[in-house]
Order: sequence, then structure tokens, then C-alpha cells
Amino acid sequence: MLDIPLWGWIAAAGVLGLVVGSFLNVVILRLPERLMAQWRLDAYDTLAIEPESTSLPPGVVREPSHCPHCKHPLTARDNIPLFGWLLLGGRCRYCKASISIQYPLVELLCGLASAVIVWKFGPEWTALAGLVFTWILIALAGIDFRTQYLPDQLNYPLLWLGLLASLLPLFVPAGSAIIGAAIGYLSLWSVYWLFKLVTGKEGMGYGDFKLLAALGAWMGPAALLPVILLSSLVGALVGGALIAFRKHDRDVPMPFGPFIAMAGWVWFVGGRELTAIYSQLTGLH
Repeated sequence: MLDIPLWGWIAAAGVLGLVVGSFLNVVILRLPERLMAQWRLDAYDTLAIEPESTSLPPGVVREPSHCPHCKHPLTARDNIPLFGWLLLGGRCRYCKASISIQYPLVELLCGLASAVIVWKFGPEWTALAGLVFTWILIALAGIDFRTQYLPDQLNYPLLWLGLLASLLPLFVPAGSAIIGAAIGYLSLWSVYWLFKLVTGKEGMGYGDFKLLAALGAWMGPAALLPVILLSSLVGALVGGALIAFRKHDRDVPMPFGPFIAMAGWVWFVGGRELTAIYSQLTGLH
């Protein structure tokens, strides 16, 4: 590796994370709209119905950034990660419409999480893999939070990348990755069908199964129970707080994917340390 101190690598990862976070905002906002529009066109084609329009929303890569309100293209200075939003005071330079707080929050989250990954793993291949893992999780969590949908276009690459990483192996051996993926999927799949048989309702979506399967591929089966427990605990706390303080209707579904992603990332970074703390507190060794 280059003769750069660790803090230099951490700082570089943080800056890179800010830039990637800006792109992830585009993915979070545009990918679901693009997919849904394509599904509508596919449905029209299957039913042999002429659609009213065959145009698709802006793509993720080719179309330049623009204000979602006035559609004015944004300049380079408007697109500076995090600082662009701050310099504009959270408003469009051209139409003065409010710019969602999502933009700087995702960029800041991505920058901080990227820096933590390099701090944890150092300037090694494991850090590069961990960055990709982190960025996909942020995109999935953001999309699910906004739309209650976890797209296969991100879930499957995350799963396959975890399985490929196990061939080296970077985090867990191939056997553990395969078993982890299978148990991750089947565990939530079983809960889904049990809940549906008992209540007649769907408690979660298939995207949640695939996301937990991907986490199992990256971390092995031993990580699945802590991830499920941690995500359920945080989900229950957040859901309870929304019901208590924001009068959130109990019957309104709440996305579970962001909690799975958060718990998975926390365990990916600090699972061993959390296990050691738990063992000390309980006297287990």
C-alpha cells in the first residue's frame, strides 16, 4: 500500500463517501420511479393495451441532476456534496423551492460510514468490499424508507457479491456464506407465511427475505440472530415512538428494510466487540 497514514485513508474514505452519497441520492429517488414506469409499460404490453405514454422517468446515470420542482439543471457548485445544500440554504437557486433534507443526510451518513469502514479494516481489500457493502445498504434503506420496496436490482448484487467475497475468503468461508444466505432467506420466509396463515395479512415483503439472505452471505449464519434481534428492537422502538408522539396509525405499514440494513451494518463493523461486551456483562465465555 502507499505510504499514507491511516488517518489519511480514513479522511479520503470520508470524502469519497460524500461523493458516493450524492450519487446514492440519485439512485434512491430515480430507481424506484424508473422501475415502476417500466413495470407499467410491461403490464400494458402483456395485456395488449396501448399505453398513454411510453416515456420513462430520468435514468440513474445519463440524465444530469436537476431541481425536482422547476426541472432546472444544476451546476457543479450546486452539486457539491453536503456543502452545496448548506451554501444554498436548503433551497433551489432558481425557483427557491425547499430542497429535501434527505440529500445532505444521505451524503453525511455515507461519508461517516465510509470513514468508519476504513478505520475498522484499514487500507485493505476488506475495506474496499466493506465500502461497496455499505453503499448498497444505504441505497436499499433509503429506497425502502421512501417506497416500502427493496428492489432486486440492488438486493441480488449484494447477495452475489457476498458469495463471491467468500471465495477469497474476505469475511467468511464459502460454506458459511451459502448456509448464511439460505438460513437468512428461509427464516424470514417462514415468519412471513406463519404470520399470514394466522392473521391473513402480510407482515413483510419478499425484499426483506432477500436482504437478510445477502447479509447472511456476507457474515455467515452466526450473525443472523443478532441482526434479527437488533433490527426488531430498533423497529419496535421507532414504531412505538411514531405511534406515541406522531399519532402514527397502527395499521399503516412501516418498512422493515432500513432496520435490517442498519443492524446488519452495525454487526458487520462491530459484531465481535458487541459479542465480547455481551459475554462480559453476562459472564458467558
